[in-house]
Amino acid sequence: MNIAVSMSRQLPPPAELFRPDRTRSRIHLEAVPNAMDDQPGHSPATEAACIDNNVAATAILFGPFRLLPAQRLLLEGNEPVRIGSRALEVLIALVEHHGELLSKNALMERVWPDTTVVEANLSVHIAALRRALRDGRDGNRYLVNMPGRGYRFVAQITAVEDSEPSTPIEESATKPLHNLPKLLAPLIGRDDNISELTEQLPQWRLLTITGPGGIGKSAVALALAEKQIGAYQDGVWLIDLAPLADPREVPRAVAAALGLKIRSEQPMPDLLTALKNKRMLLVLDNCTRVIEWAATFTTEVLRAAPGVKILATSREPLRAEAEHIHRLSPLKGPSTSGRLAAADALGFPAVQLFVERMAASLGEFELKDTDALIVADICQKLDGLPLAIEFAAARAAILGVRGVAARAEYPFELLVGGHRTAPARQQTMYATLEWSYGLLNELEQSILRRLSFFGSSFTLQTAATLADDIGRAESEIINTVLGLVAKSLVMADVKGPVPRLWLLETTRAYARIKVSKSGECDTFPRRQAKHSVRTSHISSLALA
Repeated sequence: MNIAVSMSRQLPPPAELFRPDRTRSRIHLEAVPNAMDDQPGHSPATEAACIDNNVAATAILFGPFRLLPAQRLLLEGNEPVRIGSRALEVLIALVEHHGELLSKNALMERVWPDTTVVEANLSVHIAALRRALRDGRDGNRYLVNMPGRGYRFVAQITAVEDSEPSTPIEESATKPLHNLPKLLAPLIGRDDNISELTEQLPQWRLLTITGPGGIGKSAVALALAEKQIGAYQDGVWLIDLAPLADPREVPRAVAAALGLKIRSEQPMPDLLTALKNKRMLLVLDNCTRVIEWAATFTTEVLRAAPGVKILATSREPLRAEAEHIHRLSPLKGPSTSGRLAAADALGFPAVQLFVERMAASLGEFELKDTDALIVADICQKLDGLPLAIEFAAARAAILGVRGVAARAEYPFELLVGGHRTAPARQQTMYATLEWSYGLLNELEQSILRRLSFFGSSFTLQTAATLADDIGRAESEIINTVLGLVAKSLVMADVKGPVPRLWLLETTRAYARIKVSKSGECDTFPRRQAKHSVRTSHISSLALA
């Protein structure tokens, strides 16, 4: 494959074109097979040399990206793309030889000069590069792998030279006012959520992201908070409340994150005084365990400090004044009825996440048409929960896609192997649900176990039939079920004439395990069958 160079005027020699005093020029480079083979004086070697000179002296545009080789920098818009130095070197090498096939050996010699490495090292950085570029998504294609041979950069590129060349980005004289950790992996399928939240944040002083465990509340909050860096005079500050054993420590945790030394036994007054004239965003992550104290804290801060806004994450709303709730939904997946091509499956974020995480584990992975429906089914059985999908993808890297599908009836044997640095509650899907279950009172736990034997969906009227078993009033049962909805352990669809409730499959499987451990296996199914008959009879009378 050769490179066609097209301009609206004759292309000057490279040395002339990239003189510092020249005005802005653009060179469009597009992979066109055999387009220049018959040109007099043309050869692949001279062509590559021309391209190398162009790339070395200018910025390269492709898709939404801007590559600055001299500065060792890749931008998307005006934001630096987080990419490792070796993955960036791979990209620069491929762009320099745009359209040409670069062998794996040539790439390894370029990236690891004077060092012997195995091909797996290259594969890891190719996979990281593809993730950073979102290669293969939304119709974008940048890198093509020629099995056993090497790689080729195939997207159209534009070489841009400015009359005032860019200078390397320098760190601000003052350290950024935030304590946010760097996001080490791209957030998949949440662009719409982040866009909506970005619009909502200026309108609300308290914005709470809610959803079940494993749905990605913290990841979305961090991605949103990162976009706010520089928008608040006194910074953006993350406070993780999950480790707090004593909810009264919330004010001290906030003070510690802000670098405030408060020695008083009653820290709240001093903290409110310190925040009074500040303009900042506080990110209260994982409020669930200290929900009442978090609600009290946010109310007092918002009253005392008009320039402070709060972004919170919790499995249930804080139910504080001025709270606006954003409920995260599971990642969408394709229908599992009928045929499904890999290209169509990859249009859905649940499948994208599975494939991306599997590629990260293997170095490279390409979804085949024969496996597309299987992967879609796995994602559906995992309720589109990002954490569960990540666990399953990591296991698929060992067992294969079909091996995971064959074990789908025993999800908690598969959904393990979280990051070593992740909290214990995120090491397995069972631990995630165990953490939520442990925060329930005895009545809530009992009702959740019983709901696991209901059908795929049910009504509040059906749930109220549990009153006979538990010996409580129907109104108390209904209020408890609504509380489980608020805590994201029971899902609800209120769009129809009668609200429908259901359990996520992972929650149902967990609750069944709890039923088994409680010794209630024999009695629950019979009771639920009786309730189903009674409910059907009541419904038929109502329709008569």
